[in-house]
Amino acid sequence: MKKFLALVLALCMVFSLCACGAKEEAADKIKVGMVTDVGGVNDKSFNQTSWEGLQALDTNKFEVKYLESKTDADYQTNINTFIDEGYDLIICVGYMLASATMEAAQANPDQKFAIIDDATCAELPNVACLMFAQEQASYLVGLVAGSVTETKTVGYVQGMVSDSMNQFGVGYIAGVLEACPEAEVLQYNANNFGDIAGGATAAKDMITKGADVIYHAAGGTGIGVINACAEEGVYAIGVDTDQSPLAPEYVITSAMKRVDTAAQDISKAVADGTYEAGIHLYDLSNGGVDLSPTRDLIPEDVLKMVEDAKAKVMSGEIVVPKLASECPTFTLAE
Repeated sequence: MKKFLALVLALCMVFSLCACGAKEEAADKIKVGMVTDVGGVNDKSFNQTSWEGLQALDTNKFEVKYLESKTDADYQTNINTFIDEGYDLIICVGYMLASATMEAAQANPDQKFAIIDDATCAELPNVACLMFAQEQASYLVGLVAGSVTETKTVGYVQGMVSDSMNQFGVGYIAGVLEACPEAEVLQYNANNFGDIAGGATAAKDMITKGADVIYHAAGGTGIGVINACAEEGVYAIGVDTDQSPLAPEYVITSAMKRVDTAAQDISKAVADGTYEAGIHLYDLSNGGVDLSPTRDLIPEDVLKMVEDAKAKVMSGEIVVPKLASECPTFTLAE
């Protein structure tokens, strides 16, 4: 009986130690929470790409979770949920979360945050602003559009007007006009990142007016743009991620923003103790933006021209404008 009791006691100690070890291992994991904007995690754009970046992190070191925002009112609620659950880092996806992020960061100075595509929180000591030279990638796809258009009419659909979003349009139109000075660029501001039907309607209207290449920077709304281009047999240009799988025969290229890499970088920085607040810029020089890797539909001479332009941008020989005020030859849609 004594031997049996000793054996039971030993087994209990082993299980107790294993349980404690498991708890310590779980406690040691870096918890990263991501809050989407209203486009949702399946927007086939920057929310989805950010989440895919987090999912690719080492699961032995990181615990990741997302909360979707259905309306603007969800931003603060979702952020507070992660704060209450003790997450080490909260990543807010998109400039639309700027006010909610600032309020939460000021109220919780010990909580680490990151926000994608907004620099208004750059002065706060606990917010990393993950910024992208989206005008550079947009300039490159603009060169493609201006080079391949046969009607000399192209389109641009923007999700919303803001300083950050306007950089897409400025870069794109500058690239189009560099490749084809006589081109007309039709524009539409959707004022919505989740309106697929609205994106399709805008694209079809542009196609009716002669557009044979349409670029979107509109999140989920842009899916409608791509769908319409495929239906009408004209080229579409995607954004943020390689969107060619949505319409392989019609998405000629995409303006890539490596939000997946940025989300991974800031998470790893928290893990290894090198997290820094302030602006983190991703551009052509560090691979933060670029043309998408799928380039089969781009003619070789156009691709060479674009690669030459890319090298000149990185060397400083070409400075891509960010503001419409720098471009007196065109205006942006309001």
